[in-house]
Amino acid sequence: MKQLGWRILIALAIVWAAPWSLVGVSLGLLSLASGGSCRLRGRVLEFEGRFLAWLLNRAPVIGGAAAMTLGHTVIACGQSDLDRTRAHEFIHVQQYERWGLFFIPAYLLSSLWLWLRGKHPYWDNPFEREAYEKTG
Repeated sequence: MKQLGWRILIALAIVWAAPWSLVGVSLGLLSLASGGSCRLRGRVLEFEGRFLAWLLNRAPVIGGAAAMTLGHTVIACGQSDLDRTRAHEFIHVQQYERWGLFFIPAYLLSSLWLWLRGKHPYWDNPFEREAYEKTG
């Protein structure tokens, strides 16, 4: 019975994050169409490929991004980026499970607030700080 309750909670977490997961899957499918690859790791879909590298290199982060989490989907420039950032990105998956549809607005508002206060919008963001603190 305990295991059934746990499975229900996981299913609810997946549904709660589903709107952003669909965005990630859509980008991942575009990557597959241009020669990228996809792998399921636990409850997370990982996509990598040239299209995603092109997109992430233009991310509004200094120097671009190696990977990005969207719900239960992680998109990355390449397989080595997925391997290197997997633990960090999984913390973001857990954050999506808590925040659901509100994760991106909360993340962006937090970054804006930090920037307006003269702090770094990425490194000082509490979502990033949690991910870095938990993964070393």
